[in-house]
Amino acid sequence: MHHTIIHFEIFADEIEKLARFYRNVFGWKVEKMPGPMEYWQIETVPTDSSGKLVEPGVNGGMIKKENPEQRPTNYILVESVDEYARKIEENGGKVIVPKQEVPGICYFALALDPEGNQFGILEEKR
Repeated sequence: MHHTIIHFEIFADEIEKLARFYRNVFGWKVEKMPGPMEYWQIETVPTDSSGKLVEPGVNGGMIKKENPEQRPTNYILVESVDEYARKIEENGGKVIVPKQEVPGICYFALALDPEGNQFGILEEKR
């Protein structure tokens, strides 16, 4: 498996205004998703009916900023969130949000590298 960036998230104080910015500048498709939390899907490349990319690229999401320190987050594809959370800790990183499930889609966790840079790890559900 390639451990590549598979998803990104951008945090915003004014989601609709920022969504309009990315639509107008890059032509991205940015749409509010149904559900209990405010989450906007960002499509930088087209997907098929199952949500799989039809050409190389990375899609992401936009979320309401909860604190001023939140910065864009890249998610790296891994075989197992549990295994890679352990590897992160063993190599001087820190898991700051333990494994969580996005029902029917994936598991993820958030971590800091030894320099304090935040990133996510993501395990697709099979």
